[in-house]
Amino acid sequence: MNMKDFDFLSDTTEQTTTRYVTFITPSLKRFDLAILSTNHFYGKKLVTDMMFGNSAVLGPDDLEEEGVLERVFRINEEEATELAQFLTLVLGAVHFTD
Repeated sequence: MNMKDFDFLSDTTEQTTTRYVTFITPSLKRFDLAILSTNHFYGKKLVTDMMFGNSAVLGPDDLEEEGVLERVFRINEEEATELAQFLTLVLGAVHFTD
């Protein structure tokens, strides 16, 4: 098999910024996150839990949706509330560009 056998729908390379952060919440839950900033997700950021390999493209609006963080990162409601408090500080506003 070679490259001509694949039907590419998209193939883009860009410079990104990644923030690696490890912290412990007040309830003693540890998070090891990689937060990738890119123009590819319309201003949202790719948040990856490096301990468990779960990731999601998130913006401030996603933090307000009930159950999103619990499902994606497989955490309980208290842990999700604490994670949302941290992510609110780092996600920033979503900017749509054409």
